[in-house]
Amino acid sequence: MDTGVVYCGDNRQRLALLPRASVDLIYLDPPFFSNRHYEVIWGDEAEVRSFEDRWEGGIYHYVEWMKERVIDMRRVLKPTGSLYLHCDWHASHYLKVMLDEVFGAANFLNNIVWCYGLGGSSSRYWPRKHDDILWYANSPGQQYFQADMVPATSARMAGQDKKAPDYWMIPTINNQAKERLGYPTQKPEELLERVVRSSCPEGGIVLDPFAGCGTTLVAAQRLRRKWIGIDISPTACNLMRRRLHKVGALDVRLVDMPATIDDLRKLKPFEFQNWIVDRINGVQAGRKSGDMGIDGWTFFLHDPVQIKQSEAIGRNVIDNFETAVTRDGKKRGFVIAFSFGHGAVEEAARVRRTGLDVQLVTVADLLDRLDSVMVQMGVASPTGALPGLEAVPMPTIDSSRHSADELIRSAKGDPEPN
Repeated sequence: MDTGVVYCGDNRQRLALLPRASVDLIYLDPPFFSNRHYEVIWGDEAEVRSFEDRWEGGIYHYVEWMKERVIDMRRVLKPTGSLYLHCDWHASHYLKVMLDEVFGAANFLNNIVWCYGLGGSSSRYWPRKHDDILWYANSPGQQYFQADMVPATSARMAGQDKKAPDYWMIPTINNQAKERLGYPTQKPEELLERVVRSSCPEGGIVLDPFAGCGTTLVAAQRLRRKWIGIDISPTACNLMRRRLHKVGALDVRLVDMPATIDDLRKLKPFEFQNWIVDRINGVQAGRKSGDMGIDGWTFFLHDPVQIKQSEAIGRNVIDNFETAVTRDGKKRGFVIAFSFGHGAVEEAARVRRTGLDVQLVTVADLLDRLDSVMVQMGVASPTGALPGLEAVPMPTIDSSRHSADELIRSAKGDPEPN
């Protein structure tokens, strides 16, 4: 079975293709069944569709949505394998009953309480400062478990035969943490390292079917375990590849990512925009800048970029972008679209005579001659050598990039934003 792979798509379809009894450990941190209208995470419509799928019909529909996937997760676990399901108070009791049905109540090992301390407070109830992690063995008594592989949590415990209890005092990721990406549900690496160390042998295979920003995969890579990740969001998959590269996984394969003109035409507007920014190693614009006609900036030189999911872009787009570039205090910018009309080409030439360089880049250029485009953008050397991922800064996920309403309108096919 292939490892070192991140699959892009619905995990139910991918799980069905994995071999039986092939995985040592599954950790899943699925989208929580919270009482918010929509959790803005990556800002792409794949997350919206996933959200709508699991919410339709309320908590029982959500649990059934999860159960369909957990059945296949158990199928791919080895007899010595374990499943850790991370959840919060909204659905933990419902998910516990569902897991008892799939695995059998006797296969339940622990309700691990992750105490993280930070968070809000309330005058109406005791402050909520923990999540639950439900641990099940595929075959009770046969599960791989090495508690002594977990480092002592304090100097007092060092050198003593004391195992960590079923409550884990691990701080959440604060605003200054080096590992922080801005992903709102990102879990600390220390938490995942404890799960991987204790419940997967070195050289074994770890699977995360809701891989998100890739913390499970990073922990597995660092601890010399093999790994497989699945996520529905192309934006998440691209970020995982960058993050894994920085911890030594140099040959990560992304499977089922958008890769052709037809694939990219089918993407919803925000997904398309995210794909373009990732492709050029760019920086995503905040909502305020986006409203002003700039969707992002190039890496290194920070030149403005406007993205249009359209054919035969006209003169007016170039006129508007000229104003945006000037307002941004730059002398060069890039418009990226499927194709450009004669008027746009003429207008770009006119603008250049005024001293402002507006360059037109097609999506086909990004697919077929990315090295040349990166030279144009000042990202690659004139020889066409692209920078390694180690030179590209990790993107910070701005959860305010798109509002929930914007994402849902876009996912339903409303006109693309300006």
